[in-house]
Amino acid sequence: MAIYLDRVNDKYLFELSNENGYKVLLDRKHSTDYQVQGASPMELLLMGVAGCSSIDIISILEKQKLDPKSYKMEVVGERESEPGRPFKRIHVKLLIEGEIPGDKIIRAATLSFEKYCSVSKNLEKSTLIEHSIYLNGELIKK
Repeated sequence: MAIYLDRVNDKYLFELSNENGYKVLLDRKHSTDYQVQGASPMELLLMGVAGCSSIDIISILEKQKLDPKSYKMEVVGERESEPGRPFKRIHVKLLIEGEIPGDKIIRAATLSFEKYCSVSKNLEKSTLIEHSIYLNGELIKK
């Protein structure tokens, strides 16, 4: 696995690509002297948690012949104040709709975060990762 980075402007905008040529823009989180045009590295890390676990969860549900009508996530990271400001806590809020038994989505999410999601597994020694699940608008796991 490899990624490639090219500087796009004379500031902090970079284009990252993978071996298949898919691209992502990376930039500072905010700037007073130019318009930010990409996600920050730490935002990309949160996106990685969301994407990785979502691939797992959807895959597990598909194997059970369960197809959500709607699937969304909100991921919030809380950072330390020490230099480097690593995440100390990440909370994932899964919002899913459809004819999905509650115990099935709880099990799929638990398997993802505790066993399968390589992004979460890479962070688990330094960061508390928690998740809550809303099924058809009702909180079923806090």
